[in-house]
Amino acid sequence: MTARQRALIVDDEPDIRELLEITLGRMKLDTRSARNVKEAREWLAREPFDLCLTDMRLPDGTGQDLVQYIQQRHPQVPVAMITAYGSLDTAINALKAGAFDFLTKPVDLARLRELVATALRLHAPGNDPASVDERLIGDSPPMRTLRKQIEKLARSQAPVYISGESGTGKELVARLIHERGPRGEQPFVPVNCGAIPSELMESEFFGHRKGSFTGAIEDKLGLFQTANGGTLFLDEVADLPLPMQVKLLRAIQEKAVRAVGGQQEVVLDVRVLCATHKDLAAEVAAGRFRQDLYYRLNVIELRVPSLRERREDIPQLATNVLNQLAAASSQPATLHGEALEKLKSYRFPGNVRELENMLERAYTLCEDDQIRPEDLRLAEAPVAGDTADGSLAQVDNLEDHLEEIERKLIMQALEETRWNRTAAAQRLGLTFRSMRYRLKKLGLD
Repeated sequence: MTARQRALIVDDEPDIRELLEITLGRMKLDTRSARNVKEAREWLAREPFDLCLTDMRLPDGTGQDLVQYIQQRHPQVPVAMITAYGSLDTAINALKAGAFDFLTKPVDLARLRELVATALRLHAPGNDPASVDERLIGDSPPMRTLRKQIEKLARSQAPVYISGESGTGKELVARLIHERGPRGEQPFVPVNCGAIPSELMESEFFGHRKGSFTGAIEDKLGLFQTANGGTLFLDEVADLPLPMQVKLLRAIQEKAVRAVGGQQEVVLDVRVLCATHKDLAAEVAAGRFRQDLYYRLNVIELRVPSLRERREDIPQLATNVLNQLAAASSQPATLHGEALEKLKSYRFPGNVRELENMLERAYTLCEDDQIRPEDLRLAEAPVAGDTADGSLAQVDNLEDHLEEIERKLIMQALEETRWNRTAAAQRLGLTFRSMRYRLKKLGLD
């Protein structure tokens, strides 16, 4: 017979303890109760637990003290904090300290059962840890640190802001956080916020009812409903217009959405991860991003390093890309030593995505199944300002050099907007006519 899972309940109010004991007992959990931090520590020293629920205010300390204690002594035990209604700052601080999630009083029993079920899935057999190593390639110190952070954040339900330059792999990091956590079997829904026309945003995020506007010929689920039980990944979140930011903030705070044309709000269980290549704090300072939404999304920041910060990973990354290309076409190709040296000294403004695109192009064009330096089509010199002494790098032909930079920026904008030319033009501050002219001039049309 399988042993029942065990929960520790910490609250100084007998009525709350009894409510939690009855609810968890009906979920087939064994429970132990403590009235304060001291008793909780004594229970933790005597027995193993699969979950801890603690009130924020305790007679001899705070729930946050207990979160920190469990993080240090029993890191495998997820802790959920119970806070007073409206104490959002307290809840966010608890998440930063390592709490799994939080509930507000009065306790919603449906939400409690949902939270407990999610937390207990942390103890279910998960994926082989090697899967992270296989997909997040590189053995440099920044990448080893990133893997450890992913494993830790996967055990939490805290909102995570993933920062980093374009092309560093922010969506892959978000997927790994999702897959390694208790929601791994549920939907992962990525959305590029910069690629959705502003007039369709509310319908895309929250869904709509048939007949709610011209063209609404049937009911449609929004991205939040699609991600229910799983994770919603908001890529390029800085591109959301201010009116939509207000609605998004309300949906995250209330954990509920109302479809366009709908009468009732629908309660949802969605973890939100977000990313942008922009400096979100600078966007707040410039008045382009709401400060309250910034604090709600940026409970924990996870920075993905640029390729320039981990050049020692380039050989491993290049080998992996070429192996994938060879497997797809049954035609192996090798990288000439001089070509590899060129890659290691290149600045890579587009990071891993640029490396992948560059190698795919070189693989297609190379002869004798060997990629040589000329197949990479790199500028002869690194980008100005990237030399060791900070002096201006030599540029043989300024026009060609500027054209190459322009091509890379346009390609980057197109890739980030899923090849939506209008959205890409807006991101670059161009009119659509100017964008079309540049695409034709650069041979990208």
